[in-house]
Formats: sequence, structure tokens, C-alpha cells
Amino acid sequence: MKSLYIWLGAVFVIASANSQNSLSGTVNSLENEPLSATIYLPQLEKGTIAGLDGTYTISNIPNGTYKVIYSLLGYATVSRTVLFSEEKEEIVPITLEESAVEIEEVIISTPFHKLQSDNVMKVERISMDQLKKQGSTTLSEGITNIPGVASISTGTSIGKPVIRGLSANRVLTYAQGVRLENQQFGDEHGLGINGAGVESVEVIKGPATLLYGSDALGGVLYLNPERFAAADSLHVDLETTYFTNTLGSASNMGFKTSSEKFRFLLRAMYGTHSDYKTGNDLGVINSRFNETDITSGVQFQNTKLKSTLRYNYNRSNLGLPESLGETSSSRELLAPYQEVDNHILSWDNVFFFNNSSLHAKVGYLFNDRREFEEAEEPNTPKMDEAALRLKLNTLNYDLAYHLPLMGKFETIVGLQGMYQTNENFGEEILIPDATTKDIGILATTHYHLEKLDIQAGLRLDNRVLESEASGTVDDPEYIPALDRSFSSLNAAIGVKWDVTKQLLGRLNLASGFRAPNLAELTSNGVHEGTNRYEVGNPNLTNEQNFQTDLSLEFRNDHFELIANGFYNTINDYIFITPTGTFIDENPVFDYVQNDAYLYGGEFGLHIHPHPLDWLHVESSFETVTGKLSSEAFLPLIPANALTNTLRVEFNPGTIRKDSYTFIRLKNVFDQSNVSTFETSTPGYSLLSIGGGSSFQFKEVLLEGSLTVNNLTNETYISHLSRLKNDGIPDIGRNILIRLKLSI
Repeated sequence: MKSLYIWLGAVFVIASANSQNSLSGTVNSLENEPLSATIYLPQLEKGTIAGLDGTYTISNIPNGTYKVIYSLLGYATVSRTVLFSEEKEEIVPITLEESAVEIEEVIISTPFHKLQSDNVMKVERISMDQLKKQGSTTLSEGITNIPGVASISTGTSIGKPVIRGLSANRVLTYAQGVRLENQQFGDEHGLGINGAGVESVEVIKGPATLLYGSDALGGVLYLNPERFAAADSLHVDLETTYFTNTLGSASNMGFKTSSEKFRFLLRAMYGTHSDYKTGNDLGVINSRFNETDITSGVQFQNTKLKSTLRYNYNRSNLGLPESLGETSSSRELLAPYQEVDNHILSWDNVFFFNNSSLHAKVGYLFNDRREFEEAEEPNTPKMDEAALRLKLNTLNYDLAYHLPLMGKFETIVGLQGMYQTNENFGEEILIPDATTKDIGILATTHYHLEKLDIQAGLRLDNRVLESEASGTVDDPEYIPALDRSFSSLNAAIGVKWDVTKQLLGRLNLASGFRAPNLAELTSNGVHEGTNRYEVGNPNLTNEQNFQTDLSLEFRNDHFELIANGFYNTINDYIFITPTGTFIDENPVFDYVQNDAYLYGGEFGLHIHPHPLDWLHVESSFETVTGKLSSEAFLPLIPANALTNTLRVEFNPGTIRKDSYTFIRLKNVFDQSNVSTFETSTPGYSLLSIGGGSSFQFKEVLLEGSLTVNNLTNETYISHLSRLKNDGIPDIGRNILIRLKLSI
């Protein structure tokens, strides 16, 4: 507690000092017409919109060098680097050039806050607004629209991200700027976070150990929280969506207000769904679920400090489906089911010095997972006592010092760590009580030339894992105590080359590692979620990988062509394999290690013929193959997929603003490259259509959309569905009706 008081004292002492800089100027077109563009400083989270005459002013800017982003729909986004010092006004006139390319956004998950076209590492980004327009039921389902990203699903309520064939603890999720820890080792453990308080999603496809440490071996899902309101403004919105297939609804309401120095936001969400229907109109019994989510945040900022405190609470009540039957509109959970509480508290501070800055971030997460087993009688209402209860407490810290610019070098040195405890409170033991301690030090630098950017870095990590013994020595399910330490040194280097004005190339080489998790090291019992007896291996070592990633992008006024290819080798890949024996009629599976490799890529085409800028034809293809060194195929590798979308955006009128319509066909191919205990999955095609519009009535904005997913009511089973072994298909036709009112 004393250290907390010292921290708070330092924050407010530094905050008391002030200097005053401002940024002003004009934004015009090539024809010298004023443009009402958006001006944004991502490092400060400050911005404004230019007036009708094209003029703008942003005040209260700390000393230092910051990127300023100028963007407007229909024009190429411009990035400028501006040095602020000596308490003066910087005047920056900007000319924007017309372009049919979509507005570029700032990438937050990589350390130097650059536009995608300036970033050395290829990062996929999509806003939550875009996901909603595409008709996503949940956040986990929505991210599967990003090429190279899939989801291991349990019905419509539970989904785990898969990036280029890697999942579970090989993919790290970040929320509110801190790593999300929620027992992610389990296939049937979902994200535990709702999209209502999320602004956008970024995906790093490949080793990100340099930036994030262990568990980022396969990539990172980075969830950017909702932005605060602009200075001296008040914003209120109400949104609701109805889902015909599950007779479900999801509603949320948000309030945010900001002055020049203080900002506040609050959002509450509730969603409820009954059992979903398959393409052949059968009900999936107990696929019902409900969710409550509350997010809040407060921020203080002056010229010396930006301090942001955020909190998220999520309660998910999730039925675990096991069979097909008559459709039901009931929302009362049946056993087996889960009740999961997830709390995220983050405190992010940025201290601004004359030519440098210090970022200090602390996160506390509490995950309370309760699982209720099926009673002797079928279709029994929910039980009172959890058979399995796990409480996970996690404290994260992250210190990063952004050094002063040294010529063309931007450099960051940092320290990251985690302290975590896992405790059991139920009758069953899935993993033992344990403590995990992480610490990592890193340095990364970016070198910028006119047509060439180079980024490199080095990181050293150590993880100590200590678990307590569970049960008695004579017990067949006895788990002995464990005390292991894992270390790894990793590096990354990347190059971006602007070959021509239209052609851009990226080459990234990176290593990564993952320490084995508790389930892999200590399991000794039946895992009810997978109906198998799992036996851990306390002698497992680090997974260590090296990935080569090559990306080429060609853009002009008429089309964009993107090709990403990767080759990923993983030494000591950990996987589970059947032994051929049974315990209490459950097949026994052991955790073992072997070298593995994965390869594939994503390819995209976007046609927007000028001057028909309202017409968009988009096509993407994704493929991944994963094998052990023995040439046996890896499990849980998504099938190849081809997605084609025709999208039309209508010109706005006086009252009617953004209007669009689309038709999308996703072809998923047969997956016959399966592991020894998987079955092949036939391909399928999903047709979706939708459209929407918004209307401005003075200060009131009304938005509406209608989306039909699986229009033809196709009966299909995804290869990554956990319900596949029970022969339960995925969701059938689903019509989404969405309304949003903003003031």
C-alpha cells in the first residue's frame, strides 16, 4: 500500500507542472477547397475535426515529437511528424489528395503508432462498427472475417481465436492494453469479453514475443478500448440488435463526456439468446446463453501526464450443448453449463518529458470460472454447487521508455512482468493450485529512410511456475508438486520498402517462444469439456519458433492487390495424442512434444474502379498447412477458404448519410489434412446479404441495418467446431436487425 501512495504522489507531482503548445492550420484539397478532415494525435489520444473553412486548432500539447494523422473519407490519409517545444504554436497546412482507398487507421498494437502503410510489421485492423455491419453475432465470430483468423467454437456462445493454425496459449489476447488471462488453455474457455466496449480489433499474425513475451508465439489479438469523447463534448448512444435464429437480443447504452483535461465514459450491455437452430431447423439443446458487460473509464491529461484508468466487468452464463432436439425459446440454462466472471482493471500512465516519454502500465485481472455438471436426470435445471471452480488472479506491469530521437532512430526499452495465482474451490481438480511469475526485458528500434524502414529488437524472458500437490499419493488422480523455470532469448527484424509509389514490400523474420501451461504439465484426470482422460508431462520444455513472413501490396486508383506468405518452424511443439487405452471408459491422451512446421498465407483483391468509387469488389483467399516433423498433420488447422464480397456505398444526401449494401459468398473447402484423432470435414458455402443507412437530424444520428447470414439455410459443420464429434451442425439462417441512436 505504501508503494501505491508513492506512485500516486509521483503522478500528481508531475501533473502539476505545465507548458503550453498548440497545433493549428488548414486542410484543403488539391483544388484549394477547404476540407472538414479529422486531425488526430494517437500518442496523446487528442484530436479534432476541421471546420467548414478547413481550419483547426488543438491545444494543451506536451513538449515532444508526435505523429499527426489527417484523414477524410475519399482522400488519402496523411501522416506528419511534428516537434513541439518552447510553448509555441505550430502551424501546419495540409493538402489531401483524392483517393478511392479506404481511410487508413493508426496501428496501436505495434510500438511506434504508425499508419498501416508506414508499419514495418503487417497488422490486420477492423473496427467494431465494420464487424457489426457484417452481421457478427459475437466478437469471437466477427474476427473470423479477418483473413488468416479462425475460431474454435462451441455453438454460438464460445469462441477462441486461431491465427494461422495456432490457438489456445499460442495466441495472446490484449484488452485495455493489458494481457488477458482467463484460463485460455481450455478449448471450451471463451474470451470473456464483449465487443460493446471495444473500438477496433488488431491482429498480429506471427511471433510477437518481442513485444509481449510468452504465449505470443503464434500472434496477438489486440482489442482497442472505446475512445473517449473529444474535448468539450458530450455523447450518448443507445444500440439494440435482434437475432431471429436464437430469438435473441443484445442492447447497450453508452455515455461519455470530456473537458480539456478530464474525460469519462460508461457503457453497459446485456444480451440473451435461446437455443440456436441448424440449417435443417433442429434445435441445439442448451446452446442458450446470456451476457452482462460493463465498461468504464476516466482520463486526466495535461502537458506532462496522461493518466487513464479503465475497468471492465463481464458475466457470461453459457450452456454447453450436447444434442439435437425440438427448438426451444427457453433461456434457462440446463446442466452442464458455465458461469464465468471476468474483471479487468488497468491503469495506464504516460509521463511526457522534453524529448522523451515514460509509459507505466499496471493491470489487475480476476477470472472466476464455475462449471456445473450434468445431473443424473436429463434436462435438469441448473444446479446450486459448482463441480469445478477456478479463481485466477493476475497482476501485470509494463514499463516502456521512449528514448529521445537519435537522428532517424526511434528506440524503446522496456520491462514487462506478471504475477499470477490459480486456486481451486470445487470438488474436481482440472489444474492444481499454482503460482506463475514472469519477467522480461526488451529493446526495439525503428530506423526511417525516405523509402526504407527497418525495425529490430531483442528480448529476454524468464517464467517461474510453482504448483502444489493435489490429492494423495495413492490416488490414481494424484498430481505431484511442480517447480519449473523457463527462459528464452528472442529477436526480430523487419524491413518495409516502398519499391514505387504503388508497390510496397515487407519482410519480417522473428523468433518466439511459449512456456508449457499448467494443463500440459500437470493434468491427471477427465477433462469434461473434451470427454477424455488427459495426462500431463512435467518434463515438457519451451516451444521455440522462427517465422519468415513476406508481404507485397500494390495499390492504385482502381484496385489493391495484397499477398502475404509465411513459413513457421516450431521446435518441441506440444500436442496431445491418444494412447489407445481407456480409464473408466474415457480414452487416455498424453501430452508429448515433437518438431512441427506450418506454412501458407492470405491473398486479397479489392477493386474500386475510379470514378465508380461507390462500387467495391473484394476477394480474399486464406490457406494454412501444419505438420509434425514425421509429416503427420497437426490438429485444429482451419480449412482453406475463399470469400467474395460485392459492396455498394451510396452518395450521402442532406439528411441521409452513410448508406451501403453488400452480398458476400464464403466458400470453405474440404479439410482432409487431419491429425490421427480428427475426422475429415466436407466443404460448404455461406451466402450473406445486408445493408444499412444513417440519418442526421441536427444533433441526432439514427443508424439502422439489416443483415441475413447463411441466406440459403445451409446445413454445415465447421472443422474447428467442438460439437463436430457429436454431429451437431453450426447455426442456420440468422437475420440481424440493428438500430442505433446517437446524440
